[in-house]
Amino acid sequence: MKVLITGATGLVGQKLVALCRAQNISVNYLSTRREQMVGQDGYRGFYWNPESGEIDLDCFNGVTAIVNLAGASISKRWTPSYKKKILSSRINSLRTLHRALQTMDNGSIRSFVSASAIGIYPNSLSNFYEEDEAKVDKSFLGEVTRAWEQEIDTFKVFNCKVAKLRIGLVLSTDGGALPQMAGPINHYMGAAFGSGNQWQSWIHITDLARIFLFVVENRLEGIYNGVGPNPVTNSKLTKEIANVLNRPLLLPNIPQFIMRALLGEMSYLLFTSQRVSSKKIEEEGFVFDNQNIRRSLENLYMDEQPHDSSDQKYSKEFV
Repeated sequence: MKVLITGATGLVGQKLVALCRAQNISVNYLSTRREQMVGQDGYRGFYWNPESGEIDLDCFNGVTAIVNLAGASISKRWTPSYKKKILSSRINSLRTLHRALQTMDNGSIRSFVSASAIGIYPNSLSNFYEEDEAKVDKSFLGEVTRAWEQEIDTFKVFNCKVAKLRIGLVLSTDGGALPQMAGPINHYMGAAFGSGNQWQSWIHITDLARIFLFVVENRLEGIYNGVGPNPVTNSKLTKEIANVLNRPLLLPNIPQFIMRALLGEMSYLLFTSQRVSSKKIEEEGFVFDNQNIRRSLENLYMDEQPHDSSDQKYSKEFV
């Protein structure tokens, strides 16, 4: 099997590539930076530019599955121009792939799997969301995810299985949300946000990469939630990070108006609540290696204590 991966150099992409290579699965990947492309046995880069629609068609040679992880981070301030980039980076990437497949014999492609986001689910402290939820969150992120998924659905015209993986809060010490949360805690400045009761549907980075490969290998189709089986509140997550880092929580919860003043509309990410089910992917036979938040955090920080989390990448890439 050979997999074409977009976004292969991102947080999730790097873990997925490592998993594929560990299982002797060949990987082609797309990059907008020619100077960073490598050509190794079983791992080869190809140029593309989704903004202009340019793509090297050789990237599809021998490929039987495509995993799409492309999209600008949602963690930068949501200025009008950056909002356009968040949306266009997702839509243009998919359209570039779609047009390319239309121009060639795509019969070898058996599976198309794309990232999506649990941000599509309405903000709620009480609901427990499964994949058949029809309502969409009335927020910028909700609208982006709906447009994103509509574009993914256009790949159904090809003779392949199309799957959407709605990703939750990805836990990794190499980037994403966790270092941003752990940094202030490590410096005795950590606190929960708002009431702290908002649900955070998290997933260990390794399990997320495993789900993507599981969906590809089993040629699953439809929508699956890329979250672990045990969501926690923001207050619980904050306390568990503090416990693992052996730091006290000295400050009161941070009010929403303060974060709004600091981050603008993007602060919505810190206070929105989505409690999301992993039941569907488990019923397909997937078994999570990391189900408990405390043990998952200990696993991630096991080789890093003592550790200054402020030195980690602060490029929150969960969607």
